[in-house]
Amino acid sequence: MHFSFKLPCAALLLVCLSACRGPELRVPRIPEGLLDPGDTVALGLPRLPGAETISVFRPEGERYINNVVLSSFGGAYFCMWQESARDEDTPDSFVALSRSRDGKAWSVPEPLALPTDSTFASPGGWIQRGDSLCAVLNEICSPERTRGGTAWYIATKDGRGWSRPEPLRMADGAPMDGILEQDPMLLPDGRTVGAAHFRPGTQVGPVWTDDPSGLRGWQRGGFPEGEGKPLEPSQYRTRRGGLVMLFRDQGSSFRKLYSVSEDGGRSWSAPALTNIPDSRSKQCAGTLPDGRTFWVGNPTGSKSRRILVLAVSRDGYLFDKAWVLASADDLPPQRFAGRYKTLGYSYPKAVVADGMLWISFSVNKEEAALIRIPAIPL
Repeated sequence: MHFSFKLPCAALLLVCLSACRGPELRVPRIPEGLLDPGDTVALGLPRLPGAETISVFRPEGERYINNVVLSSFGGAYFCMWQESARDEDTPDSFVALSRSRDGKAWSVPEPLALPTDSTFASPGGWIQRGDSLCAVLNEICSPERTRGGTAWYIATKDGRGWSRPEPLRMADGAPMDGILEQDPMLLPDGRTVGAAHFRPGTQVGPVWTDDPSGLRGWQRGGFPEGEGKPLEPSQYRTRRGGLVMLFRDQGSSFRKLYSVSEDGGRSWSAPALTNIPDSRSKQCAGTLPDGRTFWVGNPTGSKSRRILVLAVSRDGYLFDKAWVLASADDLPPQRFAGRYKTLGYSYPKAVVADGMLWISFSVNKEEAALIRIPAIPL
């Protein structure tokens, strides 16, 4: 038995347009039969050859760990994550940082951003430009998570000393009244494109800036309402230069949502459902140096995150190659219970560094881990 979803209305419209004028089908999708939902261990997928799993931090006692984000800078690797004593998004949540020279042996974690009396901290990703590495740190209102937060950054030139926190700023100079979820993407023309969750609540909005720093001059891209409830997007650039965002659908379709932009992120299509299964969890996507695109996530079609998968596309739309990175058989038992401590491989994020693809993620929301991928088969 294999997945066989019908394409949503928006996708059918693009199919018709494609038949009329002949361009590529601009709908991220997988071919029928690529995944086997009857295989609850690996979805019928082969293991990716050469992939190496690395533990960054596995505390001896009870801790909550999630939102693991990696960067490479100045001949070293930097990994930050959200950490708390036991539960998700509690007032004691802070951002921890660990360093490594080789990506395998990691330093004892240290706090990078601490909570305040009214907010807790979570990582929003990395922005690297020239001789500076900036850690984006989200200050989230607590205890009511729906009230949103603000995005700040701190910068380093040597990987040790950090600047004072400054807010990311919009084009009018005002602080960005929202939080980032993934690393923004630098385009070949120097534009930076990403997405934020704006107040009130957690409303997703694509953003872009032509400021070389990637820290100011942000503007919101056009983003009409569409299907589902999009959250936690990531983005990639196709071979033809178009941009695609993939989203978690909090509306519980258990399929990925997508939106496309043909003007460098200034405007986006209404979000629409794909036929790509999802676990209603954060995923990541990106573009490889050879022009292929990828996404990483838990394509189980249920709440299960016990299988982590990498899928690859040549054109940015048909993801016809896929491998399992971590299977249900690899998953260790969860050592401690906690609020929203989901079993499995949560919130993967990806970065290309030193000629390799690195996937950072949480194991059972109590361990920070990486998968290092030297090469992806054609």
